[in-house]
Amino acid sequence: MDGPLGEERRPAPTVDVIIEVSGGIVLVQRKFAPRGWALPGGFVDYGELVADAARREAREETGLEVELLHLLGVYSNPLRDARRHTISTAYIGRAVGSPRAGDDALEVAVVAGPPWPELVFVHADILSDYVRFRERGERPPLGR
Repeated sequence: MDGPLGEERRPAPTVDVIIEVSGGIVLVQRKFAPRGWALPGGFVDYGELVADAARREAREETGLEVELLHLLGVYSNPLRDARRHTISTAYIGRAVGSPRAGDDALEVAVVAGPPWPELVFVHADILSDYVRFRERGERPPLGR
């Protein structure tokens, strides 16, 4: 199917990173729409490896150098982002240090665990899958 200017419409690849630090995981308050709390992440650049995009986005938004530990899952629900169809690869990583807001993050917080603040996109689903993975070693179901 073509877009408004005749270009072919395709989903955009994105990444989300659950960053484990001392005291919990890092969340960012988004500076731009949709506003709200989210996992650090963003769009994969053309020619960039997905894992490199995850580390770059985490660094840009939190100032942390993240070591990726696990691929949690792929989230492709066409309705997950009201702006456009995105497909997110979600990673679990760890970092040392104190996060600081950067790039398009208005603020950062380290959250010890559920309950989470209200989250944008499907980040509540991703964190639910993360908790299940950490507690029971279970991966999320395919087709999310």
